[in-house]
Amino acid sequence: MLFELIKSNSVANQFFAEIRDVQIQKDRLRFRRNLERLGEILAYELSKSLEYKYREVRTPLGDIQIPMLKEEPILVPILRAGIPFYQGVLNIFDKADSGFAGAWRIDGENGALPEVELNYLASPSVENRIVVLIDPMLATGKSLVMTLNRLLKHGTPAHIHILSLISTRQGIAYLENSTTLPFSLWTGAIDNELNDQAFIVPGLGDAGDLSYGPKL
Repeated sequence: MLFELIKSNSVANQFFAEIRDVQIQKDRLRFRRNLERLGEILAYELSKSLEYKYREVRTPLGDIQIPMLKEEPILVPILRAGIPFYQGVLNIFDKADSGFAGAWRIDGENGALPEVELNYLASPSVENRIVVLIDPMLATGKSLVMTLNRLLKHGTPAHIHILSLISTRQGIAYLENSTTLPFSLWTGAIDNELNDQAFIVPGLGDAGDLSYGPKL
């Protein structure tokens, strides 16, 4: 299942325009806030696909049956760029458990594409649970697949939801070819290509650096 937010006109387009704009990006606070807001919007869209059960709620004037989430998902952001995006998702699923994965890019040698290393994962059991993997940039798809494979040591999820701000066709294809687990992708936009450094084009640049400053 693939959901692409910008296919429907909404106020989210304004946030996308700002988060891609090279001038507006200079305001880190605004960049992080837009990541958070888009995380909230995508989490809301994802919530429509989950299972609900009716619960009786007492108001000052009577009782009413309201459908509520049957089960809270487990949220797993990939650090560090995923932090503000994850916060937006957590604002919506505010009772959810969370895990955390740490991954980073290693520049390839002799013109080779960068590789990805994952050296940190903390997670509750995901056995038969709904898991939401959160990564703002789905470029090659390697960090998501590595995180997913490591998560399997904590159980087999009932379903995987992947939340990504911007994705590529290459990254989506890599996901499809690298796992047999059922998953759904909720993305803000699908961009056309990767450059020779595996950055998304047109993309928005390095989301982690834009959020928190350059790293060594």
